[in-house]
Amino acid sequence: MSKVAVVTGGGRGIGRGITEQLLAANVKVLVAQRQPLEPPLSNNPNVQWVEADLSHRDAPTNIAKAAEHYFGGADILVNNAGIMFERSLEEMTEDEWDTMMAINLRAPIFLAKALLPQMRRKGGGCIINIGSIEGHAANSFHTAYCASKAGVHGFTRALAVDLGKDNIRCNAIAPGWIDSDLNSNYIQSQPDPKQALRELTKQHLIGRTGTPSDIGNIVAFLASDAASFITGQVITVDGGRTVKLPLPF
Repeated sequence: MSKVAVVTGGGRGIGRGITEQLLAANVKVLVAQRQPLEPPLSNNPNVQWVEADLSHRDAPTNIAKAAEHYFGGADILVNNAGIMFERSLEEMTEDEWDTMMAINLRAPIFLAKALLPQMRRKGGGCIINIGSIEGHAANSFHTAYCASKAGVHGFTRALAVDLGKDNIRCNAIAPGWIDSDLNSNYIQSQPDPKQALRELTKQHLIGRTGTPSDIGNIVAFLASDAASFITGQVITVDGGRTVKLPLPF
């Protein structure tokens, strides 16, 4: 019997790479996001969509109901959706902070809570949270984002401790630079986009930036029985970017 995954933000960017790799592993997927799915995902009989704004408190309950309705419950949760903004501490407002925490931190935790009865009924499950290398280190003006992703890493470990008795594993992935429309636009906004991309690529030991399928592959592995002895881990997937110490020459 095919497993069932809920993937937040699973129709675009990293989320789409995750959805596609799970489908390739014979997993049925419920995509939870604000935008409707586009072809070919919208035409795939193993994919369903539920409209969800993760800043709203009722989103986790509605997503869990949809998972039950379409597939009879979920075995896998991938908390992928998130937001990012750049603000200095002086400029950041409390409303902006609250929105970041609601989407990046509160929604993943309470979606796990909402799906917990389904996973227990099925005899176990797997929760995979998309954190960030910025849960370990920081870029300028990312106070809220770094705090939210460090929180994701922290509650990943805590849930692994609490839910192990239910045969529910919980791991996180900390991606580095992954090619996406958002990141491409950021590069294009630089004074010299070609030079910016060259310098960025130099930071990666394997000589390239990441792709959504790079994250999708590790998600599919962690969701599989091959990873049944892995829980409570934060796995960095960044092409080696964060392991090389910088030198001033």
